Amino acid sequence: MSQAKSKRTSKAYAAAGVDIDLGNKVKSGIGARTASTHRPEVLSKIGGFGGLFRASFKGYKDPVLVSSIDGVGTKLKVAAMMGRHDTIGIDLVNHCVNDIAVVGAEPLFFLDYVGTGKLDPKVFGQILAGLTKGCKEAGCALIGGETAQMPGIYHGEDYDLVGSIIGVVDRAKAIDGSTIRPGDILVGFSSSGLHTNGFSLARQILFAEQRRSLDQQVPGSRQTLGAALLAPHVNYQPLLKKLAARVTFKGLSHITGGGFVDNIPRILPKNVDAVIEVGTWPQLPIFELLQNCGVSREELYQVFNMGIGMVAVVSPKDASKILSQTKAYVIGRIEPGKRKVQLKF
Repeated sequence: MSQAKSKRTSKAYAAAGVDIDLGNKVKSGIGARTASTHRPEVLSKIGGFGGLFRASFKGYKDPVLVSSIDGVGTKLKVAAMMGRHDTIGIDLVNHCVNDIAVVGAEPLFFLDYVGTGKLDPKVFGQILAGLTKGCKEAGCALIGGETAQMPGIYHGEDYDLVGSIIGVVDRAKAIDGSTIRPGDILVGFSSSGLHTNGFSLARQILFAEQRRSLDQQVPGSRQTLGAALLAPHVNYQPLLKKLAARVTFKGLSHITGGGFVDNIPRILPKNVDAVIEVGTWPQLPIFELLQNCGVSREELYQVFNMGIGMVAVVSPKDASKILSQTKAYVIGRIEPGKRKVQLKF
């Protein structure tokens, strides 16, 4: 193909909404930025067709790979409203890390997908900065991804962000909830806010119905509404790893979409219930604000994490050890039942 014809083709594609040259320019510096996240097992560079990671698991007797994939949801809308996209990548990484941490897995490597109608270099740079920071702090290598320009699917500068993670756990040490029994204790670890779930309802309540603005202060807090909503998702894996050296986690539940009601039963044996004593942990102001909206309390605890981002099921003895070592709360107990959550208000 002649150079002139190549330029015409490129311009025609750009006119249709896909700017290959811009995409290449934006992605040209990814390798240098993500190198700081790489572990010794990484054998490839960003830009290839596939990321290479050596399957070397020293210290593991029977290593089992653990995988998960997730997105950030409509929290992206709040980021767009704020014109701030540097925390969204952190949200994505930490959400995925927590999803495999509940089985006791160590995060190994991460892949991301950004789909957009119109690629904005500034926004992309902020997203990448967050992804890189999240992976570096989690000890998880960012080894590849996909940036797709798809006008007609995504509108304007709207974008979606998805991540996939691979971790490893010793099969004998995998946490599966099978040893949970009546009398065990539920220990809750605080969230920073909504994390990455419930934003469609939150936006409806706060902006469409109450017509609040992002720069308004949240009642009972020093935070603005925008800052409270964009508070990054907490990574619980380092804390859980530290505690696992002294206590036995019978089950761990990441409180994401579905709240307490749908997430905790995922780790319960069929013959027990989890009884949650609502009010046994401090309530964050952002959740107090959302509670005054006409939505039932039962639904709130099925949509939001309500201030608890991770729940551990442990023996009473281990619950005491956790409380003596870190800030956490006894939020309930395990009773005979049918694999459901009972909310006690």
